[in-house]
Amino acid sequence: MKRIVSAALCVFAALAITTHGQAFRVEPVRVSAGTVLTFYLHARLSATSGDGVDGLPKGTLLRVKMLDSIDSSANGDGTEFRGTIVSGLPSSGEVVIHPDSEVRGILALLRSRSHPDGFRYELLITRLTDHGKSYVLTASLKPSLADSPVPSPANHATGGGAKSSESGATH
Repeated sequence: MKRIVSAALCVFAALAITTHGQAFRVEPVRVSAGTVLTFYLHARLSATSGDGVDGLPKGTLLRVKMLDSIDSSANGDGTEFRGTIVSGLPSSGEVVIHPDSEVRGILALLRSRSHPDGFRYELLITRLTDHGKSYVLTASLKPSLADSPVPSPANHATGGGAKSSESGATH
């Protein structure tokens, strides 16, 4: 009898270790073509041209209509997507980014200290083209690319945390 109990405990322990190793799960990102998302401008690379786009401050909102669908369960890290700017952006009294300007971006798997599994998916805009001029920049769905604080168990259990998803988007 002791051998059966010992064998059962060994099998149970082996299954528990295997299951724990397979528990890695990252919150999926799913966005349908046609969905309008709000991205936050983080940085403009090589911003030395002195044009109006240089005057757009960090945190500027970019409303983007997605031209491609993205599903992190089917698309891998680095998958590219395209979109268009929904409404123009003014800087110093003139429109510097016009509606229908093209954006390009990628689905990125980012390391995250605050996420329980250590990773999170993020949609990142990497390039914007307006009237033939191309701008290298970084914009994401979150106001900051830094890890957000770990939610307290009380907020997590009650569903008190707000989600920033819009129609057709999960992230």
